[in-house]
Amino acid sequence: MGIGYRVFLRPALRIQDSEKAHGRALMMLRFFSANPISRTILSLLYRPRKNLPVSCFGQEYNHPFGNAAGLDKKAEGIRGWEAIGLSFIEIGGVTEHQQDGNPKPRMFRSSPSRSLINRMGFNNPGSMNVAVKLKQHFSRHGSPNVPLWANLGKSKITPLDQAPGDYAATMDRLWEYCDTFVINVSSPNTPNLRELQHDDALESIIKACQEVNSQHSKSSNTSLKPLLVKIAPDVSGEQLSAIVHTARSAGCDGIIATNTTIERPESTSKNEQKIFAEAGGLSGAPLSNRSTDIIHQIYSMTNGEWPIVGVGGILSAEDAWQKIGAGASLLQAYSGFVFEGAGLTKSVVNGLEKKLSEHGFKNIEEAVGFSHRS
Repeated sequence: MGIGYRVFLRPALRIQDSEKAHGRALMMLRFFSANPISRTILSLLYRPRKNLPVSCFGQEYNHPFGNAAGLDKKAEGIRGWEAIGLSFIEIGGVTEHQQDGNPKPRMFRSSPSRSLINRMGFNNPGSMNVAVKLKQHFSRHGSPNVPLWANLGKSKITPLDQAPGDYAATMDRLWEYCDTFVINVSSPNTPNLRELQHDDALESIIKACQEVNSQHSKSSNTSLKPLLVKIAPDVSGEQLSAIVHTARSAGCDGIIATNTTIERPESTSKNEQKIFAEAGGLSGAPLSNRSTDIIHQIYSMTNGEWPIVGVGGILSAEDAWQKIGAGASLLQAYSGFVFEGAGLTKSVVNGLEKKLSEHGFKNIEEAVGFSHRS
């Protein structure tokens, strides 16, 4: 929404409860994408003027920019996200079992630092209900014209040693409708979830999901669907190396770097200090440098041979460009949409087009990892 969003809507949303504001924004997106006329207006206002094609995971993307998990947990705004020009849409996190998430309030916004803290706790209708929702959507509107991703989480009631079955059950129910699957073992808001990032636990989850992938692929006579893993930024270099090795060895097609952080930036503002004292994962501008650094490390570890999806603190084309330079082939935003509105896609993609021209690159794929070659 550009200037209009920043001048009028953002101040109004600022005085509302963060979670309620999020819900109202998603409701507006659904409303305006519900009929052809208003959907066309959305596209005219927010869709990027040009494509920046990217081939990744055996799929074609109009440009590298999509939404991160958490913005649309229930798969409610698919037509809206497509109308405002996203190149791919990620729904979820979705867990096997329906769950309400953590007690409210559980989302907090700091406008001065352009950061969010959330401890949502994978609130979602459960994989069975989401599958029904997708079936209805596909029946009424057809499949989306852009890749649809699903973020897979672990149900809170499921013990860690039964996590592989939990993830696999969700993937099984959503496989027919989604093009790419993300194993989320890095949210800080489900107790002990991050323990599943490591070694045998991660390998067992990936293998359980790949078994489901293989079964559906054979029965439908279609290709395997890409499987990614999403990691936390709060890992040491040694831990990161082990996660990357395990995920690649177990057959993951790529990695998303990163989820939210449990670290907090310094602040002299008492109001901001109060927000930062809240438990949960922090996203937004303060996460940008750390997530970019993780992307740098993964690109170096894998010699640029393993696709990376960059997320964390993308609020401008410059933020996106830094992540591409670090080694990201695709990009996602969550907090960026909160602070910049629906116009973020257009500003990022159009800005990336200018960056390519300024630096003499023909396309995004040629630019990926450029900072490693400087």
